[in-house]
Amino acid sequence: MAVTGFRGRVVALTVLIATAVVAVLVVVSHVLLSRVTDVDAHDLARTRAEAVAANVTAEGGRVVLTENGSEALDEVAWVYADGRLIDGDVPPSMVERVEELADSGRSQTDAAGKYLLYAQKVPVDGHRVMVIVRVDLTPYETSERRSLTASLVLGGLTVLLAGGVAHLVVRRALRVVHEMAALADEWGHHEPGRRFDLGDPRDEFGELGQTLDRLLERVDNALADERRLTDEIAHELRTPLTVLRGEAQLAQLSGEPVPTEAVLNEVDRLDTAITTILRAARARTDEGTRCDLRAAARRSIGSRPVEIDFPAKVEVAVAPEVAVALLSPLLENGLRHAKSRVWITARDRGEVVVVDVLDDGPGFDPADVDRVFEAGVTGGYGYGLGLPVVRRIAASAGVEVRAIADGRGHVEVTLPAARAVT
Repeated sequence: MAVTGFRGRVVALTVLIATAVVAVLVVVSHVLLSRVTDVDAHDLARTRAEAVAANVTAEGGRVVLTENGSEALDEVAWVYADGRLIDGDVPPSMVERVEELADSGRSQTDAAGKYLLYAQKVPVDGHRVMVIVRVDLTPYETSERRSLTASLVLGGLTVLLAGGVAHLVVRRALRVVHEMAALADEWGHHEPGRRFDLGDPRDEFGELGQTLDRLLERVDNALADERRLTDEIAHELRTPLTVLRGEAQLAQLSGEPVPTEAVLNEVDRLDTAITTILRAARARTDEGTRCDLRAAARRSIGSRPVEIDFPAKVEVAVAPEVAVALLSPLLENGLRHAKSRVWITARDRGEVVVVDVLDDGPGFDPADVDRVFEAGVTGGYGYGLGLPVVRRIAASAGVEVRAIADGRGHVEVTLPAARAVT
């Protein structure tokens, strides 16, 4: 229905424009033709008047015509000398108007019904001579009417042709769009990875196909992102749940009480994982957001035995919740794998602030530093828990996070520095 409506609007607009153009052309051509026929009628009247005037002469003190053998000319041309008709037969219905022109004594034109009257003064010594002719305008008017009728008919056919061509062209063009939409819908159900792949766009529809390809790619990436989030949630929650289940089963088999400390530790770990995942899902970067990095680090550390070596005042352009959600999993990893010490430092490098989370554990395997932020990858020394969540938070906040294999646990976080607006 939407396609038909759009096609109808395009065709209607085409017909409207074609009608306006045809109307202008018809009016202009009719005006031009009227002027041409008017000029032709006046030229014919002057020619007749000059032909009659050439035969007027004076003999014996009176005005005469040297040649007067045309009865047809008598019906359309009349000669007046000193106010008296000397040649021609004036129709009764035109006598009054013809005599007025003869008495005027000057050359002029006038209209009398369907006739054009033309009066021409003839110079004859001692006499006032006027030649008056008439031209029947009926043939000219008939020609104009026929021309106008033909123009209107041709204009109507042109408008119909324009509408038909527009209908066919738009229908053919929109068929491509319809097919693309149908294919995209089918791929969405059966082959979500398919693309149009039309190559470099050669027209608007090529650009549309390219845009749809990008849209499908974003949708596919969003779905993949949601799948990764599900994997990360499962990865984060599986380990503490497994430990809780194992401790409970072991206590059940041995008949001993459930070890409260182990259960509480795993519950805290589970709570931290859930909180961090929720922060990652809700993390957003807002323009103008800033936080005190030292305060955010202390919130992340809490009661954990972590050393902190930060400048007295350092601000970063991320929300406090984002900074806490970034640092908490890294500190958790450091505490889990350190031998005896975990510490965190910050370096102000102008446009960015670099935070190093370090521990004296075995560190990362050099072969795994590019994969430790993938869900389910733990590396040779057990790293990986919480790191996929860190990667998600960093991506949402425009922060760079990387693992460094330097013989110890070392993760480097690069945050944008917040500068005071001057």
